[in-house]
Amino acid sequence: MTDDLQADNIRQAVRASYAGVAQTGVTGCACSSASSSCCSAPNVADMSMQLGYSSDDVSAVPEGANMGLGCGNPHAIAALQPGEVVVDLGSGGGFDCFLAAQRVGPTGKVIGVDMTPEMISKARANAAAGGFSNVEFRLGEIEAVPVADGIVDVIISNCVINLSPEKQRVFNEAYRILKPCGRLAISDVVATQEIPAEMKGDMDLVSGCISGSSTAANNEAMLRAAGFSRVSITVNESSREFISEWAPGRNIEEYIASALIEAKK
Repeated sequence: MTDDLQADNIRQAVRASYAGVAQTGVTGCACSSASSSCCSAPNVADMSMQLGYSSDDVSAVPEGANMGLGCGNPHAIAALQPGEVVVDLGSGGGFDCFLAAQRVGPTGKVIGVDMTPEMISKARANAAAGGFSNVEFRLGEIEAVPVADGIVDVIISNCVINLSPEKQRVFNEAYRILKPCGRLAISDVVATQEIPAEMKGDMDLVSGCISGSSTAANNEAMLRAAGFSRVSITVNESSREFISEWAPGRNIEEYIASALIEAKK
């Protein structure tokens, strides 16, 4: 199997998984696949606050926008300012986009990018329901972001880049669309030790933000190769507690943890 075909197979599996989440309305999967037992978790608001969001954040977005699919809070490091242009890579139902839209205000703009048509439709409906005029959602892959060169102040993302089979391309694209001095502020999972081969070959674990993770060192190397400087990766060891619920009984928390990743162009 060629590398291109293998990468496409991974994207198809991820797209199908998140299309199912969008279509069924099942939330609380904490970035795990729709078939995971953790999808029975009833309180997405509580889960989001465990990830670092406030109760005000949770109540400030349209119903259905918060789908419990993250692994942290990129807004904790984004320091968004009025008038800024923000891109959210892997925007899902729009939760982080709507929070960003409130921070950048009417003179700012937020663009959500997602490769799943069902998620884009859901996010657009949520934007209309919430009256968000400074947010738009674009269908596209994060390895080929549908945004022009050098127009973005801040890129955010929440537990999505690990899903890409071509992470270097993602970071290259992030660098391309940022303005000079633009910044990257993402929450993602990183591998803290070698992930077993049987886990790497499990498509449910790939779609569940687990077996596609790269180490912090590899992420830093890719960011620097893309051109970024001032790279900082802060691993949240306490995240292993909620990560263990993504695939109960698989001991995945021994291999991955959530991290906040910052970089500057």
